[in-house]
Amino acid sequence: MAPHASLLGSPPPTGPSDAELMLAFRSGDARAFEALVQRHQRGIYNFILRSVRDRSRSEELLQEVFLRVVRAKDRYERTAKFTTWIYAIARNLCVDESRRARFRDHKSLDAKQPGRDGDEGGTLLSRMPAPEVPTDEAADAPELRKRMSAAIDALPDDQREVFLLRQMSGLSFREIGETLGVPENTIKSRMRYALEKLREHLRDLDADAPAGAAARGRREEGAHV
Repeated sequence: MAPHASLLGSPPPTGPSDAELMLAFRSGDARAFEALVQRHQRGIYNFILRSVRDRSRSEELLQEVFLRVVRAKDRYERTAKFTTWIYAIARNLCVDESRRARFRDHKSLDAKQPGRDGDEGGTLLSRMPAPEVPTDEAADAPELRKRMSAAIDALPDDQREVFLLRQMSGLSFREIGETLGVPENTIKSRMRYALEKLREHLRDLDADAPAGAAARGRREEGAHV
């Protein structure tokens, strides 16, 4: 379960609704669960990958999302929209992963490294040259992709989260608000600020080049969803 990552979310669903599939799965229809996985795994994987920035770990978290769906199937109620429910699961896993990662980074950067002749050396943080900032797929990604990735990473957490849920996973502003427990107008404001920051980061590029999220996002600001 490792779909190709892109700036596109899941395709529009056809056939039974998510709620109907989930209720069928709750009644013992395994094929209904397979349909839900096929419908949502790409968008959820894109969101997780951009959140945790590690393909292997993203695949593990994607598996965990659907495992939690399986475990909670008997508690699922149709009153909650499935998309909101499953993205809330994914988002909580990403938040927990981010906290663990920060703790691991803090411990490793602060740990004393061995010096010469057995002397105690400095920390890894003190030895790390300032310009050496790792980026996703920096070795082979096109310049625009690298620039866009770095610009997204530089967004404040709340704005980046809204941007990813909207542009990569295809959720509506209303669905994002329900997922995060935030008013829809606040979600739209965060999206607007995110787009402004992205355009600022990419302002030196040709106006026609960002055919991806930043350029398309100009139409998002006044959209009613």
